[in-house]
Amino acid sequence: MYDDILVPTDGSPAATAAIEHAVDLAKTYDATIHALYVVDASAFSSIEAGSELVIDALEEEGQRAVEEVTDAAAEVGVDVETNVVSGTAYRRILDHIDSENVDLVVMGTHGRSGVERFLLGSVTERVVRTADVPVLTIRHQDEEEQAAEAE
Repeated sequence: MYDDILVPTDGSPAATAAIEHAVDLAKTYDATIHALYVVDASAFSSIEAGSELVIDALEEEGQRAVEEVTDAAAEVGVDVETNVVSGTAYRRILDHIDSENVDLVVMGTHGRSGVERFLLGSVTERVVRTADVPVLTIRHQDEEEQAAEAE
């Protein structure tokens, strides 16, 4: 059913939750996982001095994030292809879907709402609305939400 599963990651707890689901699905369907980290340098374009240092740090963070996917997949024998790219996150995710013939996207969501979501935007929401393939979203719950649910 699925041959290629894309896991966009930013190294966050929400992304980690998505990785677990993606690895499980990839194992079930004998699929390859595509781990993708997007360095969005546009936020730092106005910084003249030191912008290369910031971009280098983000690329290193990206390598760690995709290595987390590789490590999780290796534990169960799932193949992984990794990429760290620059650009606008949702656009690069959509480009990767097309270029790699991805069948499914599994990505975390931070569960933001209201003004916070409006101000920050939502990469996941844009991918869900515009992708031509199914997108499985995994909502990350913080400790307060988990405690409230347990009551």
